[in-house]
Amino acid sequence: MDRNLAITGVRLTPVLISDPPLLNVQGVHQPYTPRLVVEIDTAGGVTGIGETYGDTTYLELARPYAALLPGHSVADLNGLFTLANQFGVTDECVEDAIDVGGLRGVRTADKLRLSIVSAFEVACLDALGKAYGQPVHALLGGKVRDTVEYSAYLFYRWAEHPGGGERDDWGAAVDPAGIVEQARRFVRDHGFRSFKLKGGVFPPEREIAAVRALAEAFPGHPLRLDPNGGWTATTSLRVAEELKGVLEYLEDPAPGTPAMAEVSAGTDVPLATNMCVTTFAEIREAFMKDAVQVVLSDHHYWGGLRNTRELAAICRTFGVGLSMHSNTHMGVSLAAMTHVAATVPNLDYACDSHYPWQRDDVITARHVFRDGRLTVSDAPGLGVALDREALGRLHRRWLDDDGTMRDRDDAAAMRRAKGYEDWTTPALPRW
Repeated sequence: MDRNLAITGVRLTPVLISDPPLLNVQGVHQPYTPRLVVEIDTAGGVTGIGETYGDTTYLELARPYAALLPGHSVADLNGLFTLANQFGVTDECVEDAIDVGGLRGVRTADKLRLSIVSAFEVACLDALGKAYGQPVHALLGGKVRDTVEYSAYLFYRWAEHPGGGERDDWGAAVDPAGIVEQARRFVRDHGFRSFKLKGGVFPPEREIAAVRALAEAFPGHPLRLDPNGGWTATTSLRVAEELKGVLEYLEDPAPGTPAMAEVSAGTDVPLATNMCVTTFAEIREAFMKDAVQVVLSDHHYWGGLRNTRELAAICRTFGVGLSMHSNTHMGVSLAAMTHVAATVPNLDYACDSHYPWQRDDVITARHVFRDGRLTVSDAPGLGVALDREALGRLHRRWLDDDGTMRDRDDAAAMRRAKGYEDWTTPALPRW
């Protein structure tokens, strides 16, 4: 082992980043959302960084995992998974955990474990790239594109958080006109060419009207709708028929692979998922039943960037389309997403990203979308650097929190709004 690549220390910094009042099938985003920044120091004097979910369950598991890493080589990426099996992550320990908004399908210990490993794998790749003077995409086999296209992520939203919190200048968007205006701003500010609407908030007819308004305002631009499993198969088929020829794909209209397979059998509209295919074990049933035609990868779910490439190869083998899912994230994760996306030949659709919604970041220079694309960095590692002042400020926010924001809970945030005091997470399907 190259001794310069040996890990000498690991730092875990939980932070709270501001989040707008974005609505989804489960409720509304809280004023702040937790993220975890991972730093790995090596004997050669380089530091690699990674990012993942910062909810309490993830943090409590990341700490014992980090304690196993000193002496491990950042080049031994396979060994990260071996180490992950040395500390107790059981299905019982995640039974009561809030699963990042509950929007990634069935909760299992394996998914939780992979979400921990992913941040450390990214940090190791960043450190390895810096040590060798190579960008992360080169360590993954080399880029096949110089820019990666992203999609505007549209949300129904309120003008401000119930009960207070930071306010932005976006205003409310609760009808088709508001969604179209939101899309116009995304185009003006970032040049996005495709649009995804987070649905499952209102009855399907209202969301159909919003998609049609987008199609009229942006003719020829790819459109997507994602109700997060909020509809029955019957409702899903009706929506698919009404939006046939309008949607690029319909994402997770119904909950679970059997329901998705029923919808798929009754429509030619492609179905995408980031809920019923989120681990390798879930691929076989979904692909054999032709339940999905597009998989939205997410390196946080799948255990890192190399696993994302393996997923891409499987999708390519079965003729299933590929894109990339997003959750509330900062610039470290966006850099990692862009590097792996640059190496995947079969990136069939523009990637999702919440990044334009996030005002807080821990990197020294924010990513800039031009014509809806990010340029792939050729700098060593991820090509981003930590802003120590910002990291400290956002960590202090986490330290000062009374515990209500350290775990994402969209239903609890919803109950703070007038008229929703009795809100509970809806059983799916909702309509």
